[in-house]
Amino acid sequence: MNTFKLLLMALITLSTSAMAQQHKSCCQAPSATASFASLAGSNGFSGAHESPAAISYAAKGSMITFTTPDGKTGSAYFIAAEGKSNKYIFVFQEWWGLNDYIKRQADLYADSLKGVNIMAIDLYDGKVTTNPEEAGKFMQAADDARIRSIITGAYSHIGKDAKVATVGWCFGGGWSLQAALIGGKQTKGCVMYYGMPETDVTKLKSLHSDVVFIFAKEDKWINESVKEEFVKNMKTAGKTLTVKEYDADHAFANPSNPHFNKDFAMDAQQITLRYFRTVLK
Repeated sequence: MNTFKLLLMALITLSTSAMAQQHKSCCQAPSATASFASLAGSNGFSGAHESPAAISYAAKGSMITFTTPDGKTGSAYFIAAEGKSNKYIFVFQEWWGLNDYIKRQADLYADSLKGVNIMAIDLYDGKVTTNPEEAGKFMQAADDARIRSIITGAYSHIGKDAKVATVGWCFGGGWSLQAALIGGKQTKGCVMYYGMPETDVTKLKSLHSDVVFIFAKEDKWINESVKEEFVKNMKTAGKTLTVKEYDADHAFANPSNPHFNKDFAMDAQQITLRYFRTVLK
């Protein structure tokens, strides 16, 4: 075979490989977290999130830092349990960032769950806003690899013997499930408030806990179709999913949101607390 033919075959091989890679890239389904982040650009999503009003309360915890696998540091609002404990709840923010509403929610968990450490993990590296447009930009710009590094760093910080349950709302609801996946055998429970579920059944098969999914029937984004697919995928993965449904809209559990429903929020809170007491015995 002459040099020209060898060169031609090499060019054909490289071209074919490049086209295959391009096809794979363009046709690959977006991740669950990327799918949710894309909602920031959809009609009505920002309008459904009213700017949270300032609140004043006596914080029980303080900010801590920890190293992350990417060579940086992560941070979290931390409330230590009374006495030594290897039980933890990881709390995940809405798209606003780690604001005072999330910190206050972490405090409420600390008040209600004795013997449990509470960590509200900062997924935005310090960025917080009350502006819906800016919150959308934060969510869309959130780097998946960086957030996973932050969560992995949090697990490393508390040690391999720690038992962890996760909870989050909206943007943080999806990350609650992702954190449960990242935690492996350390994960004992997971609660998602109207967050985007993982759709990859192979990943769901690696879960070491069941999941409680707080679902708002009037949610236009985490809607009935999303819920039904999650139910189907969890069943296929052989995992237990409990769906708690409310005749409410997205963000109904947030007191700063126009769709806030106090009765439903309190009911979901009690379900969450009972669940945590069960899985973190």
